Amino acid sequence: MHLPTLATLAAMVTVGTAQLTKVNDFPGTPTRLGMYINVPKNLKTPAPIIVAVHHCQGSATGYSQSTKYVQLSNQYGFIAIYPNSRSGGGCFDVASQATLTHNGGGDSQTIVNMVKYAIDKYGGDPTRVFSVGTSSGAMMTNVLMAAYPDVFAAGSVYSGVPAGCFAVQGATATQDPPGWANSCANGQLTKTAQQWGDLVRSYYPGYNGTRPRMQIFHGTSDNTLRYPNYQEQLKEWSNVFGLTTSTNKANTPKSGWTQTIYGDGTATTAKLVGYSAQGVGHSVPQQEAMDLAFFGITN
Repeated sequence: MHLPTLATLAAMVTVGTAQLTKVNDFPGTPTRLGMYINVPKNLKTPAPIIVAVHHCQGSATGYSQSTKYVQLSNQYGFIAIYPNSRSGGGCFDVASQATLTHNGGGDSQTIVNMVKYAIDKYGGDPTRVFSVGTSSGAMMTNVLMAAYPDVFAAGSVYSGVPAGCFAVQGATATQDPPGWANSCANGQLTKTAQQWGDLVRSYYPGYNGTRPRMQIFHGTSDNTLRYPNYQEQLKEWSNVFGLTTSTNKANTPKSGWTQTIYGDGTATTAKLVGYSAQGVGHSVPQQEAMDLAFFGITN
């Protein structure tokens, strides 16, 4: 493990009492994304890793300031990685076949390379790698869980769409802006659970290992990535996990929100948990404490 040196630091961004660092010697391959990181002084050995992926019109530094993962990284000793989009509009590529294919190139592989960098350079734990994201970042987190189940243990998504929903025929990994799928964004693209599950499985053919657990948040009044995408995500991942039963609990974790747990387990141990937020638009407020509990970092 190597601690950051002046040669590896391009910028230090203050986030409360914490600092987010741009990693200067990360090559950014294959799609030239920027890598920002917080490596706390009380780093666990080995350290869990949380990848926090920003929304369109966002940035790594902006997302680090609007979320609490950097401060929580310092508190609990995990590594926080914030990818930074290269596109003019700040969106990540979730449309190209490259990003939807295991080791196929695209932004998804660049983010995975950030994880590998953190494991090698800072002593990250390869068995405890997680991703959270909002909007475009939620879409990317779904893609990461689908195409790289060998890398990630769990994901938490805020106002996203199913993996593969945003696929655009002919989209390339480096076009700017990335491909955009109106039918998906508008909640008009529906599939059976089996069809969604087959899409996920197609992104890493032959993979038979453990699949990442999923926590999904969506607001009923989302007019950007419309609410039907919530149910489509649940259909997708319930099929991937082979889960056919679910239990609802109203007003959980707050008034107007409905929790749905699929299969066995609790809100922090089940393979698939959903939260429908009544009257909430785009995007659902981040629930960092719930994320860390779902990832097993605080429980």
